[in-house]
Amino acid sequence: MAIETGLQGKVVIVTGAAAGIGRGTARRFATEGCRVAAWDVNDQDAAALVAELAAAGGEAAFWKVNVAKAEEVSAATAAVVEKWGRIDVLVNNAGIVRDAQLVKWKDGQVVAVMTDEAWEAVIGVNLRGVFNCTRAVVPHMIARGQGVVLNASSVVGLYGNFGQTNYVATKAGVIGMTKVWARELGRFKIRVNAVAPGFIATEILRAMPEKVLDGMVARTPLGRMGEVDDIANAYVWLASDAASFVTGAVLSVYGGIVTGT
Repeated sequence: MAIETGLQGKVVIVTGAAAGIGRGTARRFATEGCRVAAWDVNDQDAAALVAELAAAGGEAAFWKVNVAKAEEVSAATAAVVEKWGRIDVLVNNAGIVRDAQLVKWKDGQVVAVMTDEAWEAVIGVNLRGVFNCTRAVVPHMIARGQGVVLNASSVVGLYGNFGQTNYVATKAGVIGMTKVWARELGRFKIRVNAVAPGFIATEILRAMPEKVLDGMVARTPLGRMGEVDDIANAYVWLASDAASFVTGAVLSVYGGIVTGT
């Protein structure tokens, strides 16, 4: 029996939609016939993105949004509701990295630390941004008595990673918020889940040295890096009617890697 997603015509917000996993996720929802609100701080390719989503089978619109700024999120949320009348799915995908060791020690002294700026920048987008977007969107879902919130965590949020104190803190925090919101919002028929990607072959990752990429693959039991569609498909399934009894879950999509990340 074929799985019916029930997503045709649904209104889906995807943050960080201009590139990488966000763009692939927006495109995947478009193939389901969704109306996709693509949010990103980078609007240089906005027209091409909207055309791409339309060609994939969906209706689309773009909003320039810095998710770390609550006022921009609130304005964009209101604009989506004004355009399409509702919001069915929120995909909190936007995220950044600013990697550094907490304290770098060499020759008996501190030579570098993770700066306040690096900490605040990542917390602002990856954690506060998820909070801002969900807080703004959820009242519209409550009013309709249904909705789905999907949050981007990471394998490193589960197992840690060298040089990523800020990033890991946000991705672990996203898991915590996911579980709290699943408890708080279930009575309104709103499901909240997280996806924890592993090493995904985005444009940025593909630009790394071949030796580094080979090392990532070697540590992944399935013997390959993930593709953007691996994550996009997970989001679509979690948003669909096929996952109607799934909430508060963290879906790991990382090829089996659990240690040494």
